[in-house]
Amino acid sequence: MKKDIHPKYFPNAQTKCSCGKTYTIGSTKEYTETEICAACHPFYTGKAKMIDTMGRVDKFKKRAAKATAKKVVKK
Repeated sequence: MKKDIHPKYFPNAQTKCSCGKTYTIGSTKEYTETEICAACHPFYTGKAKMIDTMGRVDKFKKRAAKATAKKVVKK
């Protein structure tokens, strides 16, 4: 590797989320802040809400069930 072209690497860098959770990661920045993490993201916490516009979610669920039913029958 060439000398003096790579940024300094911090193996114990700290990342803090707005919810208060702190992670220790490896990074080129010693400290970073983020707005959302796996501890507070609605998708990962199970608090996500499906917004149904004109029954699109129901249509999707019907198509998905129909597709899996066909796969089971073929086997």
